[in-house]
Amino acid sequence: MYHHKHEAFNQTLDDLFHEVDRILEEKWGQWFPLHPNRPKQGATYNPEIDGLFEIAPDFTLGINSEKGRGYIISVRVATLEKVPPEQFEVFMSEAAALIQERLPRYFPGRSLEVVRDGPRYKIIGDFSLGIV
Repeated sequence: MYHHKHEAFNQTLDDLFHEVDRILEEKWGQWFPLHPNRPKQGATYNPEIDGLFEIAPDFTLGINSEKGRGYIISVRVATLEKVPPEQFEVFMSEAAALIQERLPRYFPGRSLEVVRDGPRYKIIGDFSLGIV
């Protein structure tokens, strides 16, 4: 069961990630051939399921993590070609930087930040919903 403030928070987070997805698609979308089963960018209502990238938040409780709970910034590249690790790192770091830059606009008044947590980037900070 979800509360309306939780739903609103998740929708705002999705909107932020969709904006970042579109930016990365514009910059890098032609660098690798799209997986044959993947629709072209803009072919669906959801940028997570079309185009070269899927940029999505995945909540973690942060067990065994230095940074604790938060939203892992998941970056997936929909191609059959091997993406070199250094290029994948560029994709991840650009996504993290874009998200960090936009967090204050999407979540004004909240203390949220993007940090490196092991091999991934994560959003940590104030996820409170206030009085529910």
